[in-house]
This record gives sequence, C-alpha cells and structure tokens, in this order.
Amino acid sequence: MFISIVIPTLNEEGHIGRLLHFLGNHPQRHDYEIIVVDGGSKDQTTSIVREFGLEPESTNTASRAHQMNVGAIQSKGKVLYFVHADTQPAESFVADIRSAIENGVESGCYRFKFDNPQNPLLHVNGFFTRFPFKWCRGGDQTLFIQKDTFDMLGGFDEKYVIMEDYDILDRIEREGISFSVLPKSVKVSARKYHQNSYLKVQITNFKAMKMYRQGADPVRIKNYYTNALN
Repeated sequence: MFISIVIPTLNEEGHIGRLLHFLGNHPQRHDYEIIVVDGGSKDQTTSIVREFGLEPESTNTASRAHQMNVGAIQSKGKVLYFVHADTQPAESFVADIRSAIENGVESGCYRFKFDNPQNPLLHVNGFFTRFPFKWCRGGDQTLFIQKDTFDMLGGFDEKYVIMEDYDILDRIEREGISFSVLPKSVKVSARKYHQNSYLKVQITNFKAMKMYRQGADPVRIKNYYTNALN
C-alpha cells in the first residue's frame, strides 16, 4: 500500500529540513513518495527541499487547502498523508496507517505532543488530543485518508483559506466516513506559543473556531487570526 505524503510549505526554512531528513532516512522510505507544494516562499525553503533531491511543486496561491489539493492531484499513492512542515510523524507511521486502512479505517490522525513545551500547560493540550472531540482536532495532528475517499469528498474546499482542516473533518463526519485517532503522537512545533502567550493563543483559537462555527467568511477569520498572533 503506497502512501503519498503531501507537505504544504510557505517560508518554512527553519523546519522543512528536519522533516525531510526524517522522511528521507526512514527505513521504509521506498513505501511512500514525498510531495512538497510551496505557496511562494520568500526564504530558502525551496532550496532546502532541492537539497534533499526533491523538486517542489510551486503555486502562487499561499493557501494550505489549495496546496494540498495540488499535491493530491500529483500523487500516485492509494493513501494520502497530509503533514505540516513543522510536524514530525511517528516513527511507525507507515505501519500505523497501513494497519488502520487494512482494518477498515478510511481516514484518521494522530494525537500530538509539542516538541519544546516550555509552558507545562502545553502538556494539557497534547493530552486532550487522545479524545474524540472535534475541538481537539487540527491539521497539526496530520491527516491520512484513502485517495478514493478524498476524491469523493472533492478534496479540501479551497474557499477555506484557514480552518480547511475542520471543514474536511466535518464533511468526513457528515458522510459517515470512518475516522480514527491513532494511539501514538506526532511532534508539533510550539513556536506559536513561544512567540505569543499561552493565553493569547488559546483565546485566538477559541474565537477563530467560534467564527468558523457561525459561518463567518474564511478570509475574515484568517485576517483576524493573522492580526491577532505574531
């Protein structure tokens, strides 16, 4: 079962190298392809990607939904695995995803823990990702989904320039598609919390989610989010 790993990037020179080193040196490297889709980085992101022998797909649309759809179109695998550039998958991700799919799971994600949790409250955030509550989910947890299922859903809705992860999770639930939170953790960057206070990030996340649930224009949500946080 071949897996296509799709990584959207935008100015990720500080993180993409670590992820590609992990993926490039994994003992099961032959079981997956790596597709990096860059949204117009102004730093050295694309140069770093090329240093790993990969040619990034390029798009002028800096939106994860669009970038991940571009990657899915280019993919050859029967399973898509969407991974953010500042996230490191579990060492056993190939076996985990294969086992889940073989047991009838059509889509799923991992729990997460932060890579440098300076604030002890970040351990609480990570702990709650083991529970099946929608507010505990997010793109940082990575997302695997059978390609046929992804195509049936129409991929990511590109009007969601933010919150695209929650939108596709909502559609997965509405369509009765099986979803599982795997009992292992990916490592997620805590940079957002280092650059802002813990409380500020939590309040911003809460308000953005409330706006999404109320049907606010995704552009308005993104403008609020990017203005609120450093």
